Amino acid sequence: MKIVQAASAVIVDTDGRVLLIKRGHEPQKGKWSVPGGRVEAGETPGQAAVREVAEETGLQVVVGEQLWTATVPFEDERLYEVHDFAATVLGGELHSGDDADDARWVAPAELDTLPLATGLRERLRTAGIG
Repeated sequence: MKIVQAASAVIVDTDGRVLLIKRGHEPQKGKWSVPGGRVEAGETPGQAAVREVAEETGLQVVVGEQLWTATVPFEDERLYEVHDFAATVLGGELHSGDDADDARWVAPAELDTLPLATGLRERLRTAGIG
């Protein structure tokens, strides 16, 4: 089994809403998730999270502590090891970009109404979100 390193950012605004993107590609196409993707050669997971947020949402962020590491299997014998970081918005304007079909701020009460990526709801609860 091939392990693919990936990174994501968990961003909560001052109103307690979490930033989610609707995945435009596999794995988990059509599901809502925190912005993120593969770690590229020469990047740390934190650097990858910053880059992926910019590509998928148009926002510039700074990452803080790592909140969790999740493993997400993919049908072709790959296993994604996703490092999720707390992050804070520094600037930019929210829009969906790159491989995100949509990007928006989601209130905690809305989280149970969306098709979320596997395990995301439980990880957000563990982190104290929603």
